[in-house]
Amino acid sequence: MDTETADVAGHDVTTITCVCGNTVSKDGLIQANAQGIPVHSGDSPAPPELAEWPADEDLYTLCPSCGRVYRDAVIEETGTAPVAFRVDVKEAPIAEAIRVHWNLST
Repeated sequence: MDTETADVAGHDVTTITCVCGNTVSKDGLIQANAQGIPVHSGDSPAPPELAEWPADEDLYTLCPSCGRVYRDAVIEETGTAPVAFRVDVKEAPIAEAIRVHWNLST
């Protein structure tokens, strides 16, 4: 099976165009941890639905539209954005974490 790859400009994770067509400026992309759970970037403690910011800074980018997850380090190192894995954005705990993330962002 061929690996799906998103479009990305340079080595910048903020320029990802997901395989599904979503972008930062369309439906948004969310920083996540290695399990695809959106991370809390504000003051501690994190809301229970969100993951703590990873101590090792190993961040991923989650597309909340389709559930594809991209590893930021790969994008920054190679300038390519292969899909690392997928999560179900319609089911808990991911769906709840996305909802909380957007509520905190507004």
